[in-house]
Amino acid sequence: MVKESIVICICGMAGTGKSTLAKRLAKRYGFKYYSGGDALKALAIDEGYKPLERGWWESKEGMRFLERRSEDPKFDETVDKKLLELARQGNIVLDSWTMPWLLEEGFKILLEASPEKRAERIARRDGMSVKEALKALKSKEEKTKAIYKKLYGFSLGEDFTPFYLILDTNNLDGEEVFHILCLVMDNIVLESSKDC
Repeated sequence: MVKESIVICICGMAGTGKSTLAKRLAKRYGFKYYSGGDALKALAIDEGYKPLERGWWESKEGMRFLERRSEDPKFDETVDKKLLELARQGNIVLDSWTMPWLLEEGFKILLEASPEKRAERIARRDGMSVKEALKALKSKEEKTKAIYKKLYGFSLGEDFTPFYLILDTNNLDGEEVFHILCLVMDNIVLESSKDC
């Protein structure tokens, strides 16, 4: 029996913990990790931006790059094409807002949390007030949703059809979420791949 090539896609709005958890899952299971956000930052650097500090996406410069992305789809299209190529190689964890809709295969997980809880986490992470974080998240997410709606036709944060698992992280800490995702990996994802 040949073990199936596994693709895990983790999605979630900023502050749900998706990047941290995707990295941890990849490390635990010996998979590659690839982030759509990191790939977009690399393209931003090529364009002369300096996305080096934490919370860059919510900064004024990050918002300027978001405006560029809404005017020119090449940035998102380049990243998504790369993610699709990597997914074909398998045994990868993708940290992405688009892949759940663009990928046919893979186990797709959505991490959810209220805007207030996410703003609290972002404020703590980036050293800003919760009010500032909430305002930045709202603006960033409205623009990002508009980009993906125009480019691909799906409604980020509203369309849940691609997901096999939706986990509310409001009242869970990172360790609890990681433990749950490991249980899902061990008992659902990896078990079903043994049957192939």
